Amino acid sequence: MSQEDYLRDISEIKILMSKSSKFISLSGLSGILAGIYALIGAGYAYWLVSQSENGYLILDGEVFRLVIFDLLLVGAFSVGTAIYLTTRKANKNAEKIWDPLTRRLLLNFIIPLAAGGIYVIIILNQQLYGQTSALMLLFYGLALFNASKYTLGDVKYLGLTQIVLGLLAAIFPGYGFWFWVLGFGIMHIFYGSVMYFKYDRK
Repeated sequence: MSQEDYLRDISEIKILMSKSSKFISLSGLSGILAGIYALIGAGYAYWLVSQSENGYLILDGEVFRLVIFDLLLVGAFSVGTAIYLTTRKANKNAEKIWDPLTRRLLLNFIIPLAAGGIYVIIILNQQLYGQTSALMLLFYGLALFNASKYTLGDVKYLGLTQIVLGLLAAIFPGYGFWFWVLGFGIMHIFYGSVMYFKYDRK
């Protein structure tokens, strides 16, 4: 066996090991679209609040309910797009979309995210609005970082970025909305673009 054949065999073994230990069908385009949805949703929420009489959110007000609906809509579109594009990529690559690896990925992602969502609801009921953006960024970042060991390494860096932005939003609560826009909007578009050109275009 020549050295060239040996190196090729080693490369193929590394690829097979990576496929068996990491979920690599994650679509970069879904990250880009999630960021676009977030920017559109943030723009609508900003317009709603700026047009309201008080100029800020009240928990039992109509504007607050519309903002929550807006947020849920952004989440639904983002998740739906991610499922569709990731499934399409997996089918194209002849890979399984639902297996023990996928279940471990989702479990490690959902537990921190669900805990954060419940905590945000608790503090909103206590009328503590100032740290909402920071907490959303922090728990989302922790969820991404926790799940990253089962998928592409770029997800880890997106998670770390969200955690840093969450901490900054906690330090500067008056700018929480803009940190949310930066984290969920711009950073999704940036990292989604990196993943798209790094993996999807091949």
